[in-house]
Amino acid sequence: MQLVVARIGRAHGIKGEVTVEVRTDEPELRLGPGAVLTTDPAGAGPLTIETGRVHSGRLLLRFEGVSDRSAAEALRNTLLIAEIDPEELPEGEDEYYDHQLMDLDVVTADGTEVGRITEISHLPSQDLFIVERPDGSEVLIPFVEEIVTEIDLEEQKAVINPPPGLIDDRAEIASSREEP
Repeated sequence: MQLVVARIGRAHGIKGEVTVEVRTDEPELRLGPGAVLTTDPAGAGPLTIETGRVHSGRLLLRFEGVSDRSAAEALRNTLLIAEIDPEELPEGEDEYYDHQLMDLDVVTADGTEVGRITEISHLPSQDLFIVERPDGSEVLIPFVEEIVTEIDLEEQKAVINPPPGLIDDRAEIASSREEP
């Protein structure tokens, strides 16, 4: 399985280094020296990482065969793609890769169907599941332990314990406000 692990930014200095926007939780594993990455667009690669370092909070990479600023700048906005074994799991016990969570059925603890995870949004404060309901509408579910109580990859489901108002229909919320 191929996953985007970084996007190349601007050139840094005159010796071929580039800044990268990291798109993986495991940059030391995916973006280490010797890693061979395919690219989008495909004509830019494959690229082999020669060196990497952190400078002022940003990851800088140098690729084999890219030795000057012009060659580095030509790679700007190129996506770096790693080949990942689909069965591979993150090291942490309650950690998951996005591809493992996509298309999981979302149900409440009592088995009520909520929908299916169609996207995962990574926000600074927390991750959100974007869940498509059976009627085609969407609901955003914070991926926090208090709400997402279980992820069962074998059963392909995520069990949630939603607080009031999170998945309730707008009509139900409006009628509950009208009652004294």
